[in-house]
Amino acid sequence: MTPVLSLLRNLIFGDIRADSVVPPSGFTNQLTLFISGAMAFLAVFGLALSLASGRLATKWNNELARTATIRIIAPPDQLAGKTEATLKVLQTTSGVAEARALTGVEQQALLAPWLGHDLRLDLLPLPQLVEIISEKVGFDATGLRLRLLAEVPGAILDNHDRLRLPLLDAVFRMQLLGWGVLVLIFAVVAAMVTLGTNVSLAANAQVVNVLRLLGATDSYIKQAFVRRLTIKTFVGSTLGILLGLLTIWAMPSVDKSHGFLSGIELQGEGWIISLLLPFVFGVVAFVATVNAANQVLRKIS
Repeated sequence: MTPVLSLLRNLIFGDIRADSVVPPSGFTNQLTLFISGAMAFLAVFGLALSLASGRLATKWNNELARTATIRIIAPPDQLAGKTEATLKVLQTTSGVAEARALTGVEQQALLAPWLGHDLRLDLLPLPQLVEIISEKVGFDATGLRLRLLAEVPGAILDNHDRLRLPLLDAVFRMQLLGWGVLVLIFAVVAAMVTLGTNVSLAANAQVVNVLRLLGATDSYIKQAFVRRLTIKTFVGSTLGILLGLLTIWAMPSVDKSHGFLSGIELQGEGWIISLLLPFVFGVVAFVATVNAANQVLRKIS
């Protein structure tokens, strides 16, 4: 059995009184508990941000990939005829599930955020919009553009690629940011535990030397520090995770608010991953403590 596995076995199944041979350091213990709890609280939001970004990207991609718009630009007396001709072209286009011309009220609702709700469309030479919903297999955009160019001059197809691709790229970057936050949080916890181990061992250097004179092995001494700091990290992160989950649960749902922040919630696998985070924090603390204890004990003569 390797030394690390032996230490891990002692941590779980060993003598729980082993850490009592080293005087406790209240400052280190409380700092470890507080920082691990705070980092775990932030980790929940980093995880929720990443998962929400993934859901948002999937939703936007599914909605925009299956929709397209045709803008019909023509004089007012020709607009109705060209709209009808466009709909006839779409009826015979493979991959188009549904096509309809937007009403004046619908077009006004689309323009209202920019031009106001009191806009009179009859005073503006606006194009007629035709909404297309494609089948799962989609349609040939290039072929449809050529047909429209030949049969309905002035009808311009927009399959939303110019809108969809930048949005997906932005959401993907936000998702990477969420995972990056998690990695940074684990790095901070590892650094904090390493610092706490160094402080504890340095403060108890004389105790370590006395224990060695009494026959205690370095493995037994490490067990005390590893157990103490790992358990403190696990307990602190568990409290932080629970507080973070409670905070997210109390946030407004998507049904109540359509803002992006209302979509930062945990669903399905998100709850499972969150409940596993304290164990991840414990593993990070264990590895960092073992590594720091090995280095410090070699320096203590």
